Amino acid sequence: MAYDRADWHYGGDYPKDLPPENGGTHIGVFLAWAINHGLEGELHQTNSQASLAAVRQRRMTGREFLEKECDEKFWETDLNEEGNAFATFYYQSDAYFYDYEMTLAKGLPTLYHVADSWQNYDRMAAVIDRRFAAWKRRQQRKWWQFWR
Repeated sequence: MAYDRADWHYGGDYPKDLPPENGGTHIGVFLAWAINHGLEGELHQTNSQASLAAVRQRRMTGREFLEKECDEKFWETDLNEEGNAFATFYYQSDAYFYDYEMTLAKGLPTLYHVADSWQNYDRMAAVIDRRFAAWKRRQQRKWWQFWR
């Protein structure tokens, strides 16, 4: 199952003044965050070692990784089990896109106008970190601890 694909974005009602790769910036931010937290899938651990290292060393952005190693598509195989559980909870919901827009796209014409930069990644990574920590806390609760 695909979580997202850049062509779903640049293939539709997309700003004519932007290059198509901007349709994958939001995907790349999440993917880089997952890579930096060791949540990448076995496929990439086996076949994309140099690119994983490049992302971790900030020589390649998540969007560039998405283009080079994922054919602009974000699939379940791109993440490990924990990464998929979190992506299902956060990325597939409106929460990720809401956070992305509120953190990076405020004042821009569209979310596609967000620059693919490590500065923007850092801003969004702090938000994802908080969401991930809250999600992990919920995962660790016992069924009777519904009040927390």
